[in-house]
Amino acid sequence: MQLSPQEIAGCIEHLLLGRKRQQVWNAPKAVITPPDGRYMMATLAAADDPPFLAVKALVLNPDNPKHGLASINSLVTLLDSRSGLPLAVLDGNWITAVRTAGLSAVAAKRLARPDASIAAFIGCGVQANSHLQAFAALFPLICVRAYARGASRENFCQNAEKLGLTATACQTAEEAIRGADLIVTSVTLSPQLTPFLDARWLKPGTFVTMTDLAAPWLAESIVAFDRIIVDDLEQEASMPKPLVDPALVRGDLTGLVAGDAAGRSTTDERTAFVFRGLALGDLAVAGLAYQRACECSQNALTVDQERAD
Repeated sequence: MQLSPQEIAGCIEHLLLGRKRQQVWNAPKAVITPPDGRYMMATLAAADDPPFLAVKALVLNPDNPKHGLASINSLVTLLDSRSGLPLAVLDGNWITAVRTAGLSAVAAKRLARPDASIAAFIGCGVQANSHLQAFAALFPLICVRAYARGASRENFCQNAEKLGLTATACQTAEEAIRGADLIVTSVTLSPQLTPFLDARWLKPGTFVTMTDLAAPWLAESIVAFDRIIVDDLEQEASMPKPLVDPALVRGDLTGLVAGDAAGRSTTDERTAFVFRGLALGDLAVAGLAYQRACECSQNALTVDQERAD
């Protein structure tokens, strides 16, 4: 099923504005972190327009790749938000990849320079590829730089070249980041992760989206950003450990879309979107996918009826 980055971003923006009007509700995520490194999460979001409720359950296990499994697996259940009747069960891995890139795209439209042409990707897995598709559709990208361990870097570069972009496999993260206009970090979380990215490497005007809780970034370097937006201030306030120093945060995604939080104000600002994941994004993509499937089914029935007549 094809949902364009523009469609996804537009639906997320619609729900964010509905949240501002108290017609969309987004609960802070519930998280369990066993001592063995697993990360378990559940999210909930509901809307009056469209009338859907989405619940996602997700488990991240850094040991999964050793057994030939994806490190993250999840499921999304979609219900009618008025009657409570179940409507669909969807692949949470696909929704997580697509909606995360959609959230980044909504932020990037307001925080990145519109002429951004060089993108750097630290981590080259599922999230990197979904962000590549979104950013290539929204910005005049010419080339990408990639840094990751293993075969994922080469596979990612091949995918970028299929989009007509020049792709460079970098030997260090610093080589990838320096001089880039857009940066996506999607480093797999694990108890062994040691921060290795320095925001002081960034050139003026750079936008960074951090899908990895800012975990690979050196905490003392975050002050190099001129403007930081998180996905949800309410959710962030409920978490035991903040993503970044709260004093550095200028607002959240709802405020950014509604105009309550300022976006990029100068061409030289270093901006960042740091986020845990917003259930509202899962709702947007699950609802779009369900509606598209219903449309396709109805169209198929119409064609069959016309043939029968």
